[in-house]
Amino acid sequence: MAARKQTAVNTVASLEQQLAQLKAQLAKARAAQAADAGKAVAGLAKDAAKASAALKAAQSKLAAAAKKKTPGSAKQVSAAKAAVASAKKEAAAAKAKVAAAKKEAAAAKAAAKLAAAHDKAVAKAEAAVAKRLKASSKKAAAKSKVAEKKAAAKAKLAAKKAAAKAKIAAKKQAVKAKAAAKKAALKTKAAAKKAAAKAKVAAKKAAAKAKAAAKKTAAKAKVAAKKPAAKKAVVAKKPAAKKAVAKKPVAKKAVAKKPVAKKAVAKKPAVKKAAAKKPAGAAPAKRGRKPKAAAPVAAA
Repeated sequence: MAARKQTAVNTVASLEQQLAQLKAQLAKARAAQAADAGKAVAGLAKDAAKASAALKAAQSKLAAAAKKKTPGSAKQVSAAKAAVASAKKEAAAAKAKVAAAKKEAAAAKAAAKLAAAHDKAVAKAEAAVAKRLKASSKKAAAKSKVAEKKAAAKAKLAAKKAAAKAKIAAKKQAVKAKAAAKKAALKTKAAAKKAAAKAKVAAKKAAAKAKAAAKKTAAKAKVAAKKPAAKKAVVAKKPAAKKAVAKKPVAKKAVAKKPVAKKAVAKKPAVKKAAAKKPAGAAPAKRGRKPKAAAPVAAA
């Protein structure tokens, strides 16, 4: 489209240039025609003047021949009359030619004058149109400049508003991100705190379990260590009881000492208590206290 438009503009410009050249050539041709018509009129006027002079000469010859009273004067007069008539015809024809040439010259001059006036009027109108076009183009340029300025101002204002909106949106987003980060940090902190508390509780439970297991193990070890000693104490106490039972006949023999024998016999349940205390010795002692050993009955 741009190439076509450029070509069209060039064609119009070239045609306008050719038209201007043709107008100049036409004006020159009209001037030359008017000059030629004037020259023709001048030439024909000279011919008419010659014809008039010839007529006058023929008329003077006729007058001279008419004055003569000779026998041959009649012939001279008739010849002079014929010459005068011919001269009159030539003079009239010359005058007619001059008149026609003058008409043609006047028409050429009028046409040239009219063409000049027309060209002048056209040039004036074209100048006025060009002036109006220039003024309108100037106004259009001013309007377009104002419109461009307004559009630039609007675009600047829109860009400013968009930048302000973007700034506000960025601030809001930053605030939201900060709040989200704070929440996430608080959640993480709370989760870490809960995890630490859970770990602490688990560690305490594990420590308590380990301590209880260690206590149980220690108690079991103590019980295991005390079982042989308790067995030995029971085995050692049984013969002592038998000995106390064997001494009963001695108590029967000594009548005065019966209450003593009864006391000795009454102490048999102490051996049974010692024997009954075996499971108590086997049970784990509380808070690391050692179980009390049963007192031997034989010592009494």
